[in-house]
Amino acid sequence: MQVGLVYHPDYLKHDAGRQHPEQASRLESVMQALQATPEVQPLVHLDITHDAESWVAQVHRPDHIRTVAAASQQGRAALDPDTIVCRDSYNVALKAVAGTLAAADTIMAGELAQAFCAVRPPGHHAEAHRAMGFCLFNNVAILARYLQQQHGLDNIMIIDWDVHHGNGTQHIFEDDPSVFYVSTHQYPYYPGTGAVTETGTGRGQGYTMNFPLPPGSGDEIYIEVFEQHLLARALDYRPDFVIISAGFDAHYADPLAHMQVTEKGYRRMTQVVKEIAAMCCNQRLISVLEGGYNLDALGRSVAAHVEELQKTP
Repeated sequence: MQVGLVYHPDYLKHDAGRQHPEQASRLESVMQALQATPEVQPLVHLDITHDAESWVAQVHRPDHIRTVAAASQQGRAALDPDTIVCRDSYNVALKAVAGTLAAADTIMAGELAQAFCAVRPPGHHAEAHRAMGFCLFNNVAILARYLQQQHGLDNIMIIDWDVHHGNGTQHIFEDDPSVFYVSTHQYPYYPGTGAVTETGTGRGQGYTMNFPLPPGSGDEIYIEVFEQHLLARALDYRPDFVIISAGFDAHYADPLAHMQVTEKGYRRMTQVVKEIAAMCCNQRLISVLEGGYNLDALGRSVAAHVEELQKTP
């Protein structure tokens, strides 16, 4: 199966500082691994032409957008202790969003069924009103709204397997039953949200599903969650489109967490999500890169993930 790839050299221009974990070398490692893995077939590179600013405004408050733009104009600024911007950061963050929208258009046009977005900065910690945890704009949340408003889809499922809970994504949609957010994450850990009791609010009650996992959890536990819990609930929800917040920092070699997932585990999680997409929405799936901070582990994990995306269901 042909899989689309979103990548642009401008994504390397976001610079949070030499000592910061979220480095441009992360994407360089991803691209090198995709090119060097014989099992990964050539990917369809997607053109990024969207003006994303108006779509960012569908999710983020105007004062937050202005804050990120103004901080970037300063040349170097800290939006919080973890989230640093440089002069290029605002435009790079917009281009990251634009890349996901290009993937959506290509898939909705029937040209491809699935795409992997090798974008940065990541997004799932970004709240409607603030940047947080390396994240400026919430890429997957904006993508979900775009699919609904531009392409007329009703129900979107976001599956977040980053090792950190996607507080921003959860909070943006927690009262909205049209977006089902599911997260597996180390707990308790940064950012402190994602307890099993957090299941949505108001009309969205029951459409947030958290799987807080203890440190040391590995393939067996993650696969059990996906096979025994996530799959049935997803098939009951029957999403019109599936989005993965694809962080690879639950890998056993990652320096920022304490989990034990391997490439084999990411393969099986990918297979389950592909099964959901195949059974519910004509295979429509976009995977958007989030975390992953050991360069070798990140590259190997992404290559395994993309190889599974390419396999015919």
